[in-house]
Amino acid sequence: MKNFFENFWRKKPQDLPGIGRLVGIATLLLGGVLFVGGIPALAIASQTIVDANAAADSLPLNLQTLPLPESTRILAADGTPIADLYQQNRVEVTIDQISKPMQEAILAIEDSRFYEHNGIDFRGTVRAYVTNQISGGVVQGGSTLTQQYVKNSLVLSAKTPEEAAAAKAKTIARKLREMRYSLAIERTNSKEEILSGYLNISYFGAGAHGVEAAAKRYFSKSAIDLTVIEAATIAGIVQQPTGYDPIRNPARNENRRNQVLDRMVANNYLDSGEAENLKKISVKTYLNPTPIRNGCTGSISPYFCDYVVQVVRNNPAFGESQEERDRFLRESGAKITTTLNLKAQESAQTAVDKYIPRDDPSQKAAAISMVNSKTGEVIAMAQNRTWGTDGLGNTTYNYNVDAQHGGTAGMQAGSTFKVFTLLAALEQGYGPATVLDANTPKTFTNFTACEEGAPAFEPYTVNNSTRSGIFDMNQGLAYSVNTYFMGLEELTGLCRPVDIAEKLGVKTGKGQPLERVPSFTLGTAPVTPLMMASAVSVFANHGTHCPTVVITEIMTRDGEEIPLSKNVCNSVVDPGTADTAALMLTNVIDGGIEGRTGARMSLGREAGGKTGTTNDSAAVWFMGFTPEISAAVWVGDPRGGYKYPMKNITINGKKYKQVFGSSLPGPIWKEALLGALADSPATSLELQPSWALTDKGIAPTFVPPPFDPNAVVAPVPVE
Repeated sequence: MKNFFENFWRKKPQDLPGIGRLVGIATLLLGGVLFVGGIPALAIASQTIVDANAAADSLPLNLQTLPLPESTRILAADGTPIADLYQQNRVEVTIDQISKPMQEAILAIEDSRFYEHNGIDFRGTVRAYVTNQISGGVVQGGSTLTQQYVKNSLVLSAKTPEEAAAAKAKTIARKLREMRYSLAIERTNSKEEILSGYLNISYFGAGAHGVEAAAKRYFSKSAIDLTVIEAATIAGIVQQPTGYDPIRNPARNENRRNQVLDRMVANNYLDSGEAENLKKISVKTYLNPTPIRNGCTGSISPYFCDYVVQVVRNNPAFGESQEERDRFLRESGAKITTTLNLKAQESAQTAVDKYIPRDDPSQKAAAISMVNSKTGEVIAMAQNRTWGTDGLGNTTYNYNVDAQHGGTAGMQAGSTFKVFTLLAALEQGYGPATVLDANTPKTFTNFTACEEGAPAFEPYTVNNSTRSGIFDMNQGLAYSVNTYFMGLEELTGLCRPVDIAEKLGVKTGKGQPLERVPSFTLGTAPVTPLMMASAVSVFANHGTHCPTVVITEIMTRDGEEIPLSKNVCNSVVDPGTADTAALMLTNVIDGGIEGRTGARMSLGREAGGKTGTTNDSAAVWFMGFTPEISAAVWVGDPRGGYKYPMKNITINGKKYKQVFGSSLPGPIWKEALLGALADSPATSLELQPSWALTDKGIAPTFVPPPFDPNAVVAPVPVE
């Protein structure tokens, strides 16, 4: 019998008669084992093999293997890992990236005759059977390493649960299938390729698929650096990944490890004296496990990480269907380099946590988005929440982004929207010195709908929350006077301010167009911090807007770069107009108008900004820009701003009669930017305004009404 098998394995592929000879081998093997049970058992087994022959004959000659599912890694701009995403935690490696002791350990315990057989080892099968019978347990496997590789490949490539079950079933049909494919693989692949394939596909317990993941999981090192005792520990796991897990079952793992060491000695991979010394070492003394984190949980920037994931999931370039994109994220083995700046991220996170701690009893939330002013790259995204669903201050909602990208329906933007009316006014010829009656309350009746044939707007009455009186555009902006900007919006019309906002990427949190209504300039539309950070960058970029971008490079597991669409920047407003508005916004922070709303946000370098406060302080904002960074901050209550307004409230131990944009969002913005720009030299906005701040432009000459001491009805709030 021995000579028959050895002659069979030596035959060339074209000499093999197909599955028929395998049936004969299986019959002899099964007969040898079952003969002790008598002729009836052999007869039944023989008939089973004959029945399996028909099914096996229809199999293709070669095994069609799929690429192994591999972890996808998300990286910060400097290459620091942010997160790993996977269906199976695996990093595929080549044979020269696996230490020699690891190769020897797995061969010793799983297939010591690996380099002698052609995929099926009759001698090894009989030896394993006898050894296991003598030991009373499973010490050696009966299948060759090649057969195990085939089995694992069939399980992995199964398209249905039934196919997966068939690949693992203890049937003659399965064994015949494995034998046929094993012979084919041995003739098309080198032994080294098969060995590395086996070590990459095998499961080593504790969520580690493949030897590289196992090395990282148990010893926090790469597979190339595994020592003899570490290799023996890992090699022993593969037979029972849960039972021999060294973290959960160290005693059982030690026993199995020692069996591996004995097999290494028997196969001349290891000296017996060294093996005995290694057996005395407790596995607990050399384990150095690395916790497994799958996804954005535990990431240094979980909300930014999730935004990257959502960008990929919403982009057809990464797969025609949602399922294909999810597979790309969790099985492709790609490396996704993002725009995240770790210094800016740390500064942003520190700022929101400082002013509103995550466990603050008020339950108020703060979120900040930061973008590169010149490129639109998202460099930081933080909120005073912990990623998760359990406990106070935990959420998986990203308050920085829209609903499509894992965020919310948006929050009313308040007076930050006045900058769009400002741009439209300057663009249409109304100069910074345009004077308007900004008393309160004031009713506006001259708005015309943008849509032809739409009904006229009802009279709209507005009050001021800061100052009231007769102001020019500089003062109206610095004091954030509602009635001034409502009057300015009457002059510009409703269409152009909304058009500018939309061209700067602003829409509602649900992705809907902005409404062209009189209240637009007061910021009644629900938006997100990322939208507003992107929009305000136009003032640092001379009227040019670059859409947000979060991914700069994607490399496949094979080292090939996946082409990405180029980020196209567009000129939205004339540079001179934009620079004039930018100059006016710098005066909101560092100008000479006493009582300006941004006075507390000075950075000691050129910067501009705008506060935003909605009715009853349901939401408060600050957005601003420097030559390098543009950012927007929102503070509010996720449970509902109007239901839980920021009035008569204690936040972080401080009592507020009313919270304004300059109370919390402004200081958060300031601290985040100071940290992000620390050690960076101050640079200039290099503004070239087309208007002098004293120019009135086309505005009609304003004749002030007789003095009325009751006209100024609201003093500057004490914050």
